[in-house]
Amino acid sequence: MLKVSNVHTYYGNIQALKGIDLHVEEGKIVTILGANGAGKTTMMKTIIGFLRPKEGSIQFLGEDITNARPDQLIRKGLTLVPEGRAMLANMTVLENLEMGAFYRSDNEVKKDMNRMMEIFPILAERKEQLAGTMSGGQQQMLAIARALMARPKLLLLDEPSMGLAPLIVADIFKMIKEINSDGTTILLVEQNAKQALKIADYGYVIETGRLAMEGEAKELLENTSIAEAYLGG
Repeated sequence: MLKVSNVHTYYGNIQALKGIDLHVEEGKIVTILGANGAGKTTMMKTIIGFLRPKEGSIQFLGEDITNARPDQLIRKGLTLVPEGRAMLANMTVLENLEMGAFYRSDNEVKKDMNRMMEIFPILAERKEQLAGTMSGGQQQMLAIARALMARPKLLLLDEPSMGLAPLIVADIFKMIKEINSDGTTILLVEQNAKQALKIADYGYVIETGRLAMEGEAKELLENTSIAEAYLGG
């Protein structure tokens, strides 16, 4: 579904990604692991079109999207839930969900809205509440639901558990698994390596902008060097 080939991305004169190769198969959960500053978020921004690589290419469903704009990619079925959630703070929960479907002209927006309320029951309870007044966990659920309103084929999730309490983190990962079971392919950037590898099919480890390791998620979970670096020994 997604193929990233030899991608080099810069911030000015500073090179953040140094020849990254990765692929995401349809129907799978793929995770990208790495320390702060390793290049994980840069990778997501490059895929979604916020940053343009100086070298390399990105293909989505067989089409070259290397120079596509974010709004074009949403229409093609590629959606990002950014790090920090990026709530429309002065809009209600319902209005945020409606914005997620801003480009759609089909008759099933309401149906999808109801489905989001089923997956994330707290959103049904808080539908008239301003997004900016919700807790961090509730905002994260809304951010994911808003992205799903675009009916993505591939959902990019950047650090969905950041800053959340352990019980909320467990709920978020359970919901990610459910979303995948519903048919949405997922590329997940996550510092909580153990949780990510437990739900993922395949994983990549990025270190200082380079691909350091890749493999089946179960193999990475059992890998000694991964355990020492990211899983607490």
